[in-house]
Amino acid sequence: MGKGCITVTKYFLFLFNLLFFIFGALIMGLGLWVLVDNQSFIAVLHESSHTVKVASYILIGVGSLSMAMGFFGCIGAIYEIRCLLGLYFTCLLLILIAQVTAGVLIYFQRDRLKYEMSNIIQGMIINYTGLNRTTEHTWDYIQKTMKCCGWTGPGNWSENLLIKNNSQWLYSCSCRNESLPGSEMKSVGMCEHLSEDLPVYETGCITSVEKWLRENCGVILGICVSVAVVELLGMILSMCLCKSVVQEDYTKVPKY
Repeated sequence: MGKGCITVTKYFLFLFNLLFFIFGALIMGLGLWVLVDNQSFIAVLHESSHTVKVASYILIGVGSLSMAMGFFGCIGAIYEIRCLLGLYFTCLLLILIAQVTAGVLIYFQRDRLKYEMSNIIQGMIINYTGLNRTTEHTWDYIQKTMKCCGWTGPGNWSENLLIKNNSQWLYSCSCRNESLPGSEMKSVGMCEHLSEDLPVYETGCITSVEKWLRENCGVILGICVSVAVVELLGMILSMCLCKSVVQEDYTKVPKY
């Protein structure tokens, strides 16, 4: 390979490693968002499911590793260090295999994940008190903004322990349909009504939540596919540059 081609390959590899570094930062940021977010549906799952916490740490780890690999790839490309290029290729291959494996597992376990999510929400509704600022207030925020009530419908709240053990007509304040007449207008906790006809939304949140998850899964999938494309290009360029460096080293060996 000519020196001009080597130079072009080297700087293309540097560019792809820079993109790889940026995508790694995005993945790490996504993991941090899942870990610390308390204003979306993720917060409800995060508080009750160990799986979501583990997934957030995995995202942070993969993002950090991707950033480190992007950095070392840039160094190996600019200075044409074969050991760094080979290490870079190997790590990219392992990361790509891990990503494909994780994607396949999530796809085939999607029904189980959906069932687990449903159990988490149902359990939270049953034990709802309005005092947990992280989980319960997040669920109140979801019901109020999405204009829904319960997981599959307002009937889910009939299993709530406070409502079952109270002689008054109580309902979740965040379920309040403002177009219907009622006495209280609170965003969290339990509200009291004078009759059995509660002023709440009649639709459950499952449809809106599934739509929200589909939209966010599309963003996550787009990020993962973009990272995979950059990884493949980086692997190809690193092998081309590594091969060229080896050839250049042999031509510089004195002949006797």
